[in-house]
Amino acid sequence: MPRVAVVGHVEWVEFARVPHVPQAGEIVHSGEWWQEAGGGGAVSAVQLAKLAGGAEFFTALGDDELGRRAQERLEELGVTVYPAWRPVPQRRGFVHLDTDGERTITILGERIVPLGDDDLPWERLDDADAVYFTGGDVGALQHARRARKLVATPRAFDTLRTADVNLDALVRSAHDPGEQQAEQELDPAPDYVVSTAGKEGGTWVGEDHTTGTWKAAELPGPKGDAYGAGDSFAAGLTYALGADMSIDDAVALASRAGAYKLAGRAVYDGQLTAAEL
Repeated sequence: MPRVAVVGHVEWVEFARVPHVPQAGEIVHSGEWWQEAGGGGAVSAVQLAKLAGGAEFFTALGDDELGRRAQERLEELGVTVYPAWRPVPQRRGFVHLDTDGERTITILGERIVPLGDDDLPWERLDDADAVYFTGGDVGALQHARRARKLVATPRAFDTLRTADVNLDALVRSAHDPGEQQAEQELDPAPDYVVSTAGKEGGTWVGEDHTTGTWKAAELPGPKGDAYGAGDSFAAGLTYALGADMSIDDAVALASRAGAYKLAGRAVYDGQLTAAEL
């Protein structure tokens, strides 16, 4: 099994299942609601732990009850959490889940991310096969680059643009306008740019101008919640590259991870496991 890690962020999220997302001025009634540790860093760390038998998570948390609950919950799910504690409230989120399983997200508070100067065991990344980066400063990204393979999201674009760090892969949504053409401002260019397109599959482009496509993996059951599917895909890609799979095999495994999560309930239900590979 490859040794894998995530450098990034956590949000404490409240979910409400609703018949539809409310329009301006409308009141809707939720038949189910719950709270969970979430966010791209948390979702990908748990997915990596399920694939690799464990994952390490370098993050920052608010030094309050919700921050402590987030750490405890992620450790229950098999993630080793290395938190830098911040004297601020834990960042939170609210998610509507409609009858189609689509998620509509509201974030409360500034993003809390790890910094390269934080007193975290960064040296452990020297032996990591792959790291997924969802947030942090330039120093944190440079620590993440200590791994053999480094995958990142354009959501950390400001850091990626200024860091002068080579990525093995940049993984993005082909349908998100905020994630388009991000690679054009990165120097050096990523080895691969992987663009997901949901049920349409996706494409990859190599730095050497090679290209490829993949078909979306079949869902293992009825559609569930979209929350976390993209981050599970990114974690699957990170795992596969850390296991030295070819890019075609890596995106195929990642597509399965996304599909399995899409057939589950938010946040972690249904994620692909090592036994299912």
